[in-house]
Amino acid sequence: MNTEQNLITTPVTAAMLRGALDVERTAHGLLPHRLPARARRQIPDDQLAVAEAQPSGVRLVFRTRATTIELETLPTKRVYRGFPAPADGAYDLLVDGRLAAQATVPGGNLRTIVDMVTQAAELREGRPGTARFTDLPPRDKAIEIWLPHAEITEVIALRTDAPVEPATDDGRRVWLHHGSSISHGSNADHPTATWPALAAAQGGVDLVNLGFSGSALLDPFTARAMRDTPADLISIKIGINIVNADAMRLRAFTPAVHGFLDTIREGHPTTPLLVVSPILCPVQEDTPGPLMPDLSEGTLRFKAMGDPAERAVGRLTLNVIRDELARIVQERASDDSNLHYLDGRDLYGEKDYAELPLPDEIHPDPAGHRRIAENFARLVFGAEGLSFT
Repeated sequence: MNTEQNLITTPVTAAMLRGALDVERTAHGLLPHRLPARARRQIPDDQLAVAEAQPSGVRLVFRTRATTIELETLPTKRVYRGFPAPADGAYDLLVDGRLAAQATVPGGNLRTIVDMVTQAAELREGRPGTARFTDLPPRDKAIEIWLPHAEITEVIALRTDAPVEPATDDGRRVWLHHGSSISHGSNADHPTATWPALAAAQGGVDLVNLGFSGSALLDPFTARAMRDTPADLISIKIGINIVNADAMRLRAFTPAVHGFLDTIREGHPTTPLLVVSPILCPVQEDTPGPLMPDLSEGTLRFKAMGDPAERAVGRLTLNVIRDELARIVQERASDDSNLHYLDGRDLYGEKDYAELPLPDEIHPDPAGHRRIAENFARLVFGAEGLSFT
């Protein structure tokens, strides 16, 4: 019992953290991970190491009659050298599935990116803080606290003014999704406003979000993690990071896609599996990568540096990738009736770009996330959607 505020301290356990594939015990508390330890040992760069530890889609779940809830955490925030410090990440508290309150945790560790190309960084250590929620309804209720999607978050203590009980199984299907920074939630303004979180809410499914900023690169360890994760629905959004990084040529891309799908199918032989190609991104539709930051106009934007003529020798663009993904899925679907393809431009295409342009030429703004979510929910989870049920 916390006698100073008359609050009950309940130990946070891994079972209370939904949406994480692994939980690491640190000197401070529990650090949720979105890749298992075996996969993390194979990560080749800091970009993915940071992204998988940022808890997009991870939430603390329990039941209580409490009207006051405190969650003590140690956040690690990220800033690019020369840019203003980011706003503190939001903690979204849902009561019986509806957003009821938000809070932030000031301070914490600060990770300063000193080189935008290499992602080299400096870490300044800080102190824990507390997200506090008050005036909650005084009845038994299901609580979800969604952690900030772009802040590494060590969960230290849960304090409430009424006892906490385990969450009950609500019977929802599990949707396992893998994608890039757009799926991770770049430019979304709070954790339940990323497009996968919004689509999951509209579709009535339980989200496991493996969207990793800059790191949807058909890594075999990610495929193995998906293979080993229980799921009722699976989607993989492929392409934008491969073009951004100029990571492959067509010769390597095609067997890599087959290998990724083969690995998932080892653990999920008949689970509905949806391959989603990139949304519209004009700077890379027909221009290969690499993608480089552009600060010439005083704000961060991105531009593609490749030569469109080199498509003839296997350089990848978004249109090349869409054509190849459609071909691969059509070919495999003859033996796999539960495999489907969705053109990403049906989620965000030319009309959407005209109405809701990409602020940095790559990532949608909050309204863009809502548009993508609405289209995905309609096309995939809707009554007349894909056979993704």
